[in-house]
Amino acid sequence: MNAWQLLITVMAVTAVSAKSAEKNTRMEAIAYVTGPSGAVGNVTFIQNACGENVHVRVYISGLTPGKHGFHVHEKGDLSNGCASLGGHFNPDKMDHGGPRDEVRHVGDLGNIEANANGVVDTTFTDHLISLTGPRTILGRGLVIHDNVDDLGKTTHPDSKKTGNAGGRAACGVIGVNLEGFGELPCTRNGGPATLTGVTVSSSIIYLGLAMFLSKLFL
Repeated sequence: MNAWQLLITVMAVTAVSAKSAEKNTRMEAIAYVTGPSGAVGNVTFIQNACGENVHVRVYISGLTPGKHGFHVHEKGDLSNGCASLGGHFNPDKMDHGGPRDEVRHVGDLGNIEANANGVVDTTFTDHLISLTGPRTILGRGLVIHDNVDDLGKTTHPDSKKTGNAGGRAACGVIGVNLEGFGELPCTRNGGPATLTGVTVSSSIIYLGLAMFLSKLFL
């Protein structure tokens, strides 16, 4: 094998290694929610790869018809029912807002709407929550509120804090769904964990090859 064949071989191996390292497996989480007035259901969260939007599927029955504030809360503590779940999950220390607002709590997922039979059956995606990294919602509380969330758009004193969404109609804790759980090699910020390592190792390989080739041809 001459030097150029060696270079091509090593580059191919490096490319394959990088591709393999960047492979992501989807994660799935679920919250079983219940409420004192008979509300019950499941909320599923799916993230297909590091840094991607989270897909949310909501099916809850037993709510009053109309819109209800829908939020991830900071704690996963049900020792005192929904009351012990703390405030909205807000690691970025922002004001309350809507899910499409630049300024919002990470846990601000807007409203879900129950039909005339008190059933919510809907899906949506969110770009800010995550199942990995500092914005992970795993182990945190999920709350369906009594009233509509005003998305921080009114003059009510609670608007920028909670959306004035009222009491807690139902709640649960978000946990890993083992059947839909895979290993996501993500960094602390939720992005792929492989790029830096691949870049550094590739640079070392190419530097070594350059030195080797220089000795052969110079």
